[in-house]
Amino acid sequence: MARILLGVTGGIAAYKAVELTRLAGKAGHSVRVLQTERSLEFVGRATFEGITGAPVLIDEFERDPARGAFPGDPAPDHDPISHLEVVRRADVFVIAPASANTIAKLANGLADNLLTSAALAATCPLVIAPAMNNAMYENAATQANLETLRSRGAVIVDPAVGSLASRGEWGVGRLAEPAEIYERVEALLAPGYAPKSLDGLKVLVTAGGTREPIDSVRYVGNRSSGRMGFAVAAEAAERGAEVTIVAANVALDPPPAATVIVVSTAAELEEAALAAFPDCDVLIMAAAVADFRPVAAIDDKIKKTGRDRLALELEPTTDVLSALSAMRRPGQTLVGFAAEHGGDPAAHGRVKLERKRVDAVVVNDISDTAIGFESDQNEVTIVTSSGATAVPRGPKTAVAAAIVDAVQEVRTKAGARL
Repeated sequence: MARILLGVTGGIAAYKAVELTRLAGKAGHSVRVLQTERSLEFVGRATFEGITGAPVLIDEFERDPARGAFPGDPAPDHDPISHLEVVRRADVFVIAPASANTIAKLANGLADNLLTSAALAATCPLVIAPAMNNAMYENAATQANLETLRSRGAVIVDPAVGSLASRGEWGVGRLAEPAEIYERVEALLAPGYAPKSLDGLKVLVTAGGTREPIDSVRYVGNRSSGRMGFAVAAEAAERGAEVTIVAANVALDPPPAATVIVVSTAAELEEAALAAFPDCDVLIMAAAVADFRPVAAIDDKIKKTGRDRLALELEPTTDVLSALSAMRRPGQTLVGFAAEHGGDPAAHGRVKLERKRVDAVVVNDISDTAIGFESDQNEVTIVTSSGATAVPRGPKTAVAAAIVDAVQEVRTKAGARL
């Protein structure tokens, strides 16, 4: 789902922004709210904080407890500049209601409060829903300011005609209904309209765990459910990527936009990955691929009768990630996963980063039984050549967002296409 940043300015129509926030949250979007000081005269910050589950920001110099993160996102490991970080993460910035004063500031590039500073720094689509007295709205200055903003690409949700704030007043300037504003936001978020950070990139994700046959009914396998890989695939697709998933024994619904290649064994996963890899821009190797397999699988079922033991001879499987790394072309980004049992995750990651010749390694500590595998929670350490970042425990969707953030950072530093 999208990250919606809502700016609320001073005016009686601020109460409608509460309903807009509720509609966006009900649809599954993450919402952060910026308020001007004047808007607090009409709706308190506690109202928006209760609906969004995130702190509301008023002043550009106040510390953001969430450090710019939206609900469901992992927070960065430092205190960024609040108005820059929160708008950087936003998929769309909606200002509703937008007062005549704020519209004038936006048209002239002023940045004298948190909301206007964030708007000036925004690279995402900007939606402006004016609300004011009809005389103020119809004033030539306001109309010129709105036309200037339109010419720069802002989406203006025109106000309605109806009762205004002052008793007995009627005319144009009434804030559009929250449902109408929300429809415009959804249209901007629709595929093909709003530019997204991974538009045009092809991302290949492996997920799940391979099963290596012993006989016709038994296999050597692992406990990987594929939840982490599917979460990463969904996040990449949400950011505009064309996603292909090589899924090994995953009993989950894949992201609707993804192409899924179903495999079972390490050899099948290797074959599918080798075929899809040359055409991808990013490989995220989240699957748990067996390191060993039985030398010879039995076509029939091995009988227990007459046996007091059964010895299996195992042989190593191909190191698929290393094989793909050896055939990489310029501009490709490779991310590996490492399941480790205790120890220093950053150290484990650095070893694998060098040995596998990849751009990033995501290290899971499987010694904690409360996370990973079938759990919806996880915590990881992402290791790149720039250092190690600990992603705190949280939903796998949030961890997936941090992983895709790391991919974008690696590609940006390498000068690769985003």
